[in-house]
Amino acid sequence: MSRLIRNTAILAKIETTYGTDAAPAGATEAILASNFTATPLAANYVDRGLVRPFLGTSDRLIGYTYKDLAFDVEVAGSGTAGSAPAWGKLLRACAFAETITAGQRVDYNPISTAFESLTIYYYDDGVLHKLLGARGTVEFKLPVGQKPVMAFKFTGLDGGDAAAANPSLTLTAWQPPVAVTNANTGQLTLGCTYAAGALSGGATYASQGLTANLAGKVVYQELVGSSQVDFTDRDPSGKLVLDLTAAQEVALYTTVKSMTKQGLGMTQGTVAGNKFLFFAPGAQLMNPSKQDMNGRRLIGFDIDFTPVAGNDEMRIVAL
Repeated sequence: MSRLIRNTAILAKIETTYGTDAAPAGATEAILASNFTATPLAANYVDRGLVRPFLGTSDRLIGYTYKDLAFDVEVAGSGTAGSAPAWGKLLRACAFAETITAGQRVDYNPISTAFESLTIYYYDDGVLHKLLGARGTVEFKLPVGQKPVMAFKFTGLDGGDAAAANPSLTLTAWQPPVAVTNANTGQLTLGCTYAAGALSGGATYASQGLTANLAGKVVYQELVGSSQVDFTDRDPSGKLVLDLTAAQEVALYTTVKSMTKQGLGMTQGTVAGNKFLFFAPGAQLMNPSKQDMNGRRLIGFDIDFTPVAGNDEMRIVAL
């Protein structure tokens, strides 16, 4: 009997103890994902390099093993302001802390210690693959005219594989998003500040949206007596393309040449419980480029998201 790629189920649960199976269940920990890829067995192979009186390849020893997977989830809220969205646990395993302000918002900011981890199960039409101690990184993609997504990449300890029927999934926690459009998305703001769920100050610009990559450095580490996935650093960056007047373009060149860092913010969604806010206090614009949008002149920039007070390169807020 043939097996189908579409018959895939993904479950994820925060671990209480690193690397200890948290046993996620389809009724409570199902992930609504798209663009899914996986490496079910990443291994270190050791070539024996034998010298023998004939030609031919030596057999290889299998060393340590781990697993990788990647998928996108849609950027949408929980449906209730101040209630953690379904994707919150995924950000927590990408070195973000979650702070809930009941009835108002949920803030996610990067951390440098006390990293959390996930147990991830993914079922490939009858085969269960387990990742333990999984940690990852994320890229936020909010391009105009498309759905907003978070693109996650996770690495985990090899928790084994087994023939197992796909579980029943409850996906009601995953709310539908709204597309990135003029009606649904606030203009991008430069020079703004953030407080209590709101952006203030700065100048607004029409744009083609925003891409922001946490660029977390996630590595599998093997020692005799220890196996772990470590989050060792991050190098956040991004891109944007702005619709500028001649005067604004010239002014931003001055900003680039002076290496000025400024607040950058953007809000996606208009309804409480389904709003997403991105804020970076130390955005540095670089590498301006001329862009053509159907004959219309736009100006593109690369962005470095630098810390200001520490652990604040980017803030994600569900409102």
